[in-house]
Amino acid sequence: MPDWNSRLEVSVNGTALVAVESVTPTYTTPVTPIHSIEADNVGALYHPQTATFTMTVKAIGGSVATLTKLAIAGTKFNIQLAEKRGTDWTFNKLLFRDCVISSVNPSNVVMDGVPIATISGMVLGFNADTDIELPSA
Repeated sequence: MPDWNSRLEVSVNGTALVAVESVTPTYTTPVTPIHSIEADNVGALYHPQTATFTMTVKAIGGSVATLTKLAIAGTKFNIQLAEKRGTDWTFNKLLFRDCVISSVNPSNVVMDGVPIATISGMVLGFNADTDIELPSA
């Protein structure tokens, strides 16, 4: 049976602030084809890469208020894997550095569960070579 003791969390200056329910990152590398009079698709023009995220957080305690405060202040934060113990996680290390929030959308109050807030933003610092570490096989 897996031991699910790892989680994603939001941290500022190395201090964990909020546990994250889920994160959906999106990476884009826009490419525009270059055409000439003689032929189509003779090359490509690469534009800057971008990384964005959408995360959900349980709206209990001060979690959404903390994230809203980060958004309003424009405070940069990290989304990182916190593996307290166990080896059940897909990554040994996962880090999105210098994230900023562009929107916070709390859900309605529900009678049969915990409300969820959806937070969207941008990842300003990410390097696949150093910020992702896979477990050894």
